[in-house]
Amino acid sequence: MVKKILIFAVVAFLILGVLGFWYWKKNPYSKDVLKIEIIGPSEVDFSEEVEYTVKYKNNGDVRLENPRLVFEFPENTLVDGGSVRRKEISPEELGDIYPGEEKTYSFKGRLFGKEQSLKTANVWLSYQPKNLNARYESQSSFTTKIKSVPLTFDFDLPSRIEANKDFEFSLNYYSVMDYPLSSLTVKTEYPAGFELKSSKPASINKNEWDIPLLNRAEGGRIEIQGKFSAELGEYKIFKAQLGMWRDGEFVLLKEINRGVEIMEPYLSIIQQVNSQADYVASPGDQLHYEISFRNVGEEPFRDLFLVARLEGSGFDFSTVRTQDGQFESGDNTIIWDWHDTPKLRFLDQGEEGKVEFWVKVKDGWDNQGKESVLKNAILISKVKQEFSIKVNSKLELNQQAILDGGANPPQAGTATTYNISWNVKNRLNNMKNVKVKAILPQNVRLTGNSSQDGSFAFDSQSREILWIVGDMQAGSADSSISFQAEITPFPNQKGQNASLIEQARIIGEDEWTQRSVEQKANSLFTPETVK
Repeated sequence: MVKKILIFAVVAFLILGVLGFWYWKKNPYSKDVLKIEIIGPSEVDFSEEVEYTVKYKNNGDVRLENPRLVFEFPENTLVDGGSVRRKEISPEELGDIYPGEEKTYSFKGRLFGKEQSLKTANVWLSYQPKNLNARYESQSSFTTKIKSVPLTFDFDLPSRIEANKDFEFSLNYYSVMDYPLSSLTVKTEYPAGFELKSSKPASINKNEWDIPLLNRAEGGRIEIQGKFSAELGEYKIFKAQLGMWRDGEFVLLKEINRGVEIMEPYLSIIQQVNSQADYVASPGDQLHYEISFRNVGEEPFRDLFLVARLEGSGFDFSTVRTQDGQFESGDNTIIWDWHDTPKLRFLDQGEEGKVEFWVKVKDGWDNQGKESVLKNAILISKVKQEFSIKVNSKLELNQQAILDGGANPPQAGTATTYNISWNVKNRLNNMKNVKVKAILPQNVRLTGNSSQDGSFAFDSQSREILWIVGDMQAGSADSSISFQAEITPFPNQKGQNASLIEQARIIGEDEWTQRSVEQKANSLFTPETVK
């Protein structure tokens, strides 16, 4: 029995030896003999150029053939002005790796990403040991931290906000980095109960803004207006992100948040213009401002001042009128004090007071391509509230008639032709679908000789002329058209200037105010009286 066990053990040992020798003959090489590593900085600033050095060495005694090296940059790396993620070095460029041979290759790029984020580079080197069909691969990686992003990005937001009252805050950004930033976007996340009223510049989908190219020492601001419908004492968090787009992916650079507390208002301010809370003005309007203030707190107010500051090129400050207030032309403010206004002297809990003033809108002014708006701020006690009203654009239609043939002066029963020209001007805001409509008297007809095109039409039944001007940019070049008309004056028009055009009016849609604008023009008559 012992002899059998001994024989079995010897046979097993021989079999294992043969297998081990066969495995050794088939796999005489260990990939550990090729050492590869990445050398680079452990920390960098955002967008700083980074140089990675890939170093490898053949520590074995076998030549390594057909090597192929693949280097992968960290995500969101800018390489040679593009976003190439991987770079490959072919066997032809690398050449065989001989025993003891050592080589290095460098790779440069700029790292983009969030502050304190970790960015990992990877490298793979595959090869075939001499006289073997098997292919091996060695790999290494290296991690770098983006220690800082030289961008200022922060909220300018009060810590306490009154419920159900409009308020403003801003997002400010500023760059001190040497590398110019493009394709920047700001995103916001509003807390529950917040209602966005407006923003400047206008937002994309209410919570995104594209930022223009940002060079060193340049910055900007996003102004947001809104209000809260939330419970008193609630704590709300505003969040915002600043990032850039790379190959369709949003790369986060800065992330901020700021908390606000919802507080109870103690003075409520309400303003109406011409008896409306959302009045839209037009050039030449007379504006009647009514400012109501109410004590919604628990304590009475005494000896108050109320200040209204007017801002806007469209105000005709020479026309300001007020009851009990004093207008200061130096800074365009109206001041009411408690000596002349009883409710400012003492305003008990729940009581309301009111002041009012009048001012005209200018007939026209140089808007310099800006949106036409009239602003005013109200300050009473420690409460400040800002208001604004939009102003419609001003369309102008000028008409002129020049004798072009026939009796001069015109005679009853005899035809006389005139060349009639229309000129349209747009003063303040961009306009859409501008058109001119007019009525042609019964004794006037179009001859067909004119500069008219497809945008000019005449309805013989209603005798209405229609000229479709189209869209007009604010302050753009005037649009003009001319056409010939023939009049045969009636006998009862003797001694008068006969009407050539009746009920002319210009109509358009204001892109800024979203209102229809219409301006009537005087009837156009013959320059001379009828004989």
